[in-house]
Amino acid sequence: MKIKKPAMAGTLESSDCMVTVEPAAKGEGITFELESAVIKQYGNQIKKVVFETLDRLDVENVKISIVDKGTLDCTIKARVECAVFRSVGQNKNLPWGGAIE
Repeated sequence: MKIKKPAMAGTLESSDCMVTVEPAAKGEGITFELESAVIKQYGNQIKKVVFETLDRLDVENVKISIVDKGTLDCTIKARVECAVFRSVGQNKNLPWGGAIE
């Protein structure tokens, strides 16, 4: 999937995260930025979930920024999916769950 425009998903409430995706130049790959109070404890796990989700969605060139407020893995996955779908303009026939597991 090719990121077409900047998009966001999530909130800055406790137990949530704000995910922002932007197009990256072709061949630039994935640029990942994380802001979190628990980055030392969970930063690697958050990064792993984000990269796995992007891989499942076949996203290769993206700038992704996450502001974490104590988010569970399932919420991170959902926010990344939502931001990517918003970016490509897909708002019908979303493959939540089954196709993206």
